[in-house]
Amino acid sequence: MNQDANILVVDDDERMCRLLDSYLGSAGYKVETAHNGAEMYQSMQRHKPDLIVLDLKMPGTHGLALAQELRKDANLGIIILTGSSMSADKIVGLELGADDYIEKPFDERE
Repeated sequence: MNQDANILVVDDDERMCRLLDSYLGSAGYKVETAHNGAEMYQSMQRHKPDLIVLDLKMPGTHGLALAQELRKDANLGIIILTGSSMSADKIVGLELGADDYIEKPFDERE
């Protein structure tokens, strides 16, 4: 991925958003954050992301439903980042078109 890429982190945990903003920003990526699906869509209208890092369990629309909707844009990468260790969530997430699935907590190098 080009380091000029725009990454949108969607997670209701503000601390996680700050952490990912710090990690990804220090690697040269442009990072936006949103805390739910509504904020995600608002951010997407302002800045076209190349990649979305998406939590599953958030207020409002569940991350799997958001991933399914987002997958309609074939030029958009999706990484699911969640505290859910349920293999069913992982399988469904990948079947809905996520490009990768990372469980929290994670190693920053991951």
